[in-house]
Parts: sequence; structure tokens; C-alpha cells
Amino acid sequence: MQQLMQQAQKMQEQLMSAQAELASAEVVGQAGNGLVHVRMTAAGEVQAVKIDPKVVDPDDVETLQDLLVGALHDAARAAQELQAQKMGPLAGGLDMSGGLGLPGA
Repeated sequence: MQQLMQQAQKMQEQLMSAQAELASAEVVGQAGNGLVHVRMTAAGEVQAVKIDPKVVDPDDVETLQDLLVGALHDAARAAQELQAQKMGPLAGGLDMSGGLGLPGA
């Protein structure tokens, strides 16, 4: 039981460390062949938006809106990938095979 508690504590520390890394790690999403960029933390906080003046057309605001949404989606995808890289190993890190009679253990 003591070993299980130590594993849980170690895993909690690793989880907190990974969450702190994700809060500061940045990803970039882009759309329109790089005409719109969105920079955000891997935790999902948008930090900056960069729009190439070539796509700013007052008569076609919808295209700019679509490009911005596309860049946000691309950044969110990149953030999810980084989260999976950082958090994935932690999901399987707790060894529950200590003979506790738990299903699947």
C-alpha cells in the first residue's frame, strides 16, 4: 500500500509539472498559407493574432473571419498534440497491479 501511495504522489508531482509546462508552452496555428497566424499557450490561452494585410478586404470580411477560425482550430490542434505528448505518459504511469483485487488490475 505504501508503494501505491508513493506512486500516486510521484504521479501527482509529474502531473503538476506537466501542467505548468503546458501553461507556458506556446503553439502556433496558421491558415491561408500563413496569411493568418494565431499564437497560444498549450493550455489554450490565445497570446497573439497576426493577420497579413493582403487578406484585409472590407468587402470580404467573411474570408478573414474564416481564416481566423481556421488558424484558431490549427493552434488548438497543435495544443492538443502537445498536451497528449506531455500528459500521455502520465496516464499509464500508475501501476495498479498491486494485488488489490481491482477489476482490470
